[in-house]
Amino acid sequence: MTVKTRIVQIGNSRGIRIPKILLDRAGLPEDVELHAERGKVVVSAPRHPRRGWAAAAKRMASRGDDQLIDDATSTRFDREDWEWR
Repeated sequence: MTVKTRIVQIGNSRGIRIPKILLDRAGLPEDVELHAERGKVVVSAPRHPRRGWAAAAKRMASRGDDQLIDDATSTRFDREDWEWR
């Protein structure tokens, strides 16, 4: 669906009104992200880069795939400065 609208003055900014039908079809949440591309402004739902990590970690643990692949490496801080209390 394509709808034409105007860019209007809103205080010191400019904005557009987005028809409800477009918002409903897009399924956007209350907070959105904007980014500009040549000739357009893209409105999208916020990305959650770590979404699903907890479930993935649980699956890995259940399969035993959550083992360290490198030996622990101590640092000067570990050897000289760290103190258990």
